[in-house]
Amino acid sequence: MDEGFSILDQILESYPRAHELDSGLSLEVRPLRVSDETPFWEFFQAVPQKERLLIKHHVHRPEVVAAWCSEIDYGRNFPLLALLDGQVIGACTLHQQLGGWKRHIGRISVFIHPLFRGRGIAKALVQAVIDIARQLGVEKLEAEFISEQERAIKVFAHIGFSDLLRLEGYVRDMEAISHDYVLMGMELTTDEEYAGVG
Repeated sequence: MDEGFSILDQILESYPRAHELDSGLSLEVRPLRVSDETPFWEFFQAVPQKERLLIKHHVHRPEVVAAWCSEIDYGRNFPLLALLDGQVIGACTLHQQLGGWKRHIGRISVFIHPLFRGRGIAKALVQAVIDIARQLGVEKLEAEFISEQERAIKVFAHIGFSDLLRLEGYVRDMEAISHDYVLMGMELTTDEEYAGVG
């Protein structure tokens, strides 16, 4: 248990990081902090109403985002932010179950500010979170989508995720409209370095 916490501490200490994208953007990438409540809430308010219906949580409610920022547990949910001049323009989270059948499986969710899409931010954040997952000993990763999220599905496929499951009309958005559910997955090969060998 102590080893797990020390690895997590080492990961946290390795941030913030400067990240230069091929598109020319210079970003600060770091984990979510308690002090991010206002910019994180503003980030979600920039999302068009139609897209907000597809998010599992009520991100239009300030108290929901406030709870995320005040109750950070990096061992269960590790939110990594991309910031440009202090503005949150991207967020990618590694979700983990610390017990049970899926304790070796992590789930990734990512969202990019509408004005900054198509510039490589999602790819950079997902790859950073994959690296974090490897260091934490996660063996498999999953990502959930609805079929309309074609751009995100393509990004994940390009990174190495493949379809695990597609179910027609399986999920409903916040207005109870049905959508096809897509589950993608990726096997992680843990380096000897991450496994503590050598």
